[in-house]
Amino acid sequence: MMSKAHDVPVPATAYDAAAAAVEAALAAGARYADARLVDRRTESMTARDGDVRTLDQSTTAGLGVRALVGSSWGFAALGDPDGDAACRATGARATAIARASAAVAGPDVDLVPAQAHVDTWASDCAEDPFAVSLAEKGDLLTGVTATMRAAGVAVAEALYQAWDTRTAFVSSEGARIGQHIRECGAGMHCITVGEDETQRRSYPAFRGQYGTRGFELVRELDLPAHAERIAAEATALLTAPPCPSGRTTLVLGGEQLSLQIHESVGHAVELDRILGWEAAYAGTSWLDLDRLGSLRYGSELMTITIDPTIPGALGSFGYDDEGTPAQRRYAVRDGIWVGVLGGRDSAAVAGLTDTGSVRADGYARMPMVRMTNVGFEPGPHSLEEIVAATDDGVLMEHNRSWSIDDRRLNFQFGCEIGYEIRDGRRGRMLRNPTYTGIGPQFWASLDMLAGGEEWRAWGTPNCGKGQPGQVGHTGHGAAPARFTDVRVGVRG
Repeated sequence: MMSKAHDVPVPATAYDAAAAAVEAALAAGARYADARLVDRRTESMTARDGDVRTLDQSTTAGLGVRALVGSSWGFAALGDPDGDAACRATGARATAIARASAAVAGPDVDLVPAQAHVDTWASDCAEDPFAVSLAEKGDLLTGVTATMRAAGVAVAEALYQAWDTRTAFVSSEGARIGQHIRECGAGMHCITVGEDETQRRSYPAFRGQYGTRGFELVRELDLPAHAERIAAEATALLTAPPCPSGRTTLVLGGEQLSLQIHESVGHAVELDRILGWEAAYAGTSWLDLDRLGSLRYGSELMTITIDPTIPGALGSFGYDDEGTPAQRRYAVRDGIWVGVLGGRDSAAVAGLTDTGSVRADGYARMPMVRMTNVGFEPGPHSLEEIVAATDDGVLMEHNRSWSIDDRRLNFQFGCEIGYEIRDGRRGRMLRNPTYTGIGPQFWASLDMLAGGEEWRAWGTPNCGKGQPGQVGHTGHGAAPARFTDVRVGVRG
């Protein structure tokens, strides 16, 4: 289980600032209001070819206030809040914006009833990433890039990132919640150049691996142990035969499956997209609420959970930005679509109770429906068993490119590396492997899924959504899986 904080995640003055804003919003005429005071510290470092190239460190603090008037929300933000008067003015401004928006006729917005929690929560962190010296981090990144360069690649890069976020949340219903969440991750990649193309290999994933953990995650990745291997694979890809074109059995590595989940399940089950409220960053959703509970999304082996309680996963938290406690629910169960990612307003409109998935990118953004941890439950097989059971197919690992339509239905993905499978054995390396499909047809072809130690909650720290744009941190539980009769080797 994820632990609650033994210390106070945020100072009492943070609650006072948020409470003042809420009181002012109500006094100005809001029928509901909430406020978040967010204090965030970030750090990132990159290295290239044996040298540190960038070091970015920042600290931001501010207040974000939502107010509900009739049919509309209003939102206002205040950077570096200092003083009761400024906080109250921000609350009143949020109500004024809501009132102006409500001038456009529409039904009143209802909220799914929720318990007002008074609580504190903190993520587990064995080693504070900000306490680790910059010299040690720099030595790690420059060391692995130097190793890859020495192996003959054209470009070698590595990165590390960390976030430390403290939030005080207060609502007009009586909620008073403090959270302290620390996130961390790292990764590396290299590029080789041939006569007419380039090849890339990454570890442990495209853009790295991240979690709601401390620097212990970076140590466990053990980047130095894999630097020579991925450099050698990048070089070998230049002369490997191309992925054949046609329909065949496809085996996906866990990291690639996590992105497949993200793009063709996670975004598709976001309730604001389904309702037509949100259409930025590749559009809406092909799903129809009239078929919730009956639509077959995939094979009976397909069970997808929405679970922000997974220890250490990047989409984990104690409470979302509406004060709803983290809870596990199903999005797809035994192949049937049964749940959505929703908030208190969108769930009320849809007549559902699927809440707890509303978050914002810092204090200055309006909270919106976001993915938490959306992923598979562990399956009954292993990659070794999957390969052994495959007479003819292709294994693809590590994402290289992705494309999906604005309904989250038709997709095409490219991977960094592939291997042919013949008579139950992994064979030649293949370059430029790609595959394409249509969501429900693709997921219906799932017939084997790994689990055990091969299951991992892959972290995606760069999920884009909304206008103005917001970056979300999400997690996706995945392990190697097999799909039948998939089109591979797509050109162009």
